[in-house]
Amino acid sequence: MPRYLALFGSINVGGNRLTMADLRAAFEAEGFSNVETVVASGNVLFDHEERPDEGLEDKLAYMMRHRFGFDSVALVRSRDALAKAIAENPWAADGQENFVHTLFLDSEVDPDGFASLQSDRSGPERLAAGDRALHIDYCAGVGESKLVGKFIERRLGARGTARNLRSMKRILAKMDESTA
Repeated sequence: MPRYLALFGSINVGGNRLTMADLRAAFEAEGFSNVETVVASGNVLFDHEERPDEGLEDKLAYMMRHRFGFDSVALVRSRDALAKAIAENPWAADGQENFVHTLFLDSEVDPDGFASLQSDRSGPERLAAGDRALHIDYCAGVGESKLVGKFIERRLGARGTARNLRSMKRILAKMDESTA
């Protein structure tokens, strides 16, 4: 059975409090197996019969609304898709792991939206479009940047959730451990 990664946005922020134990229990109740949370911020590894990512995303978004009462972007990536996101990030080799992020998106990056994002930003961030992802090097840190969730989502017309390179590498290592 394939191993997947679920990435949730808006968990444990803005009043959407959810323990990782409750999240794991919800996955198990929905029939997912080998459920494990990683880096306690909405990252869930699970096994499931092979299915397109979009079908799993719809099922997980429904689960969040139905069981917990809040709307959360739910994105699914395979082990290979996560490895690709790390490899295609142009700043993975030379940026600081906690400043280099990938914003995983629910659709491809729209070229016009990307151009708008480039022209509307005011900080030193470096940006690159990826496969259903936007790669960002925050250079001076995320805390000082205006290039965050809603600002980006409005320009790209896509929903997403970001992870820094350090977290992504930890999640990938965990996925590799569980398939070894």
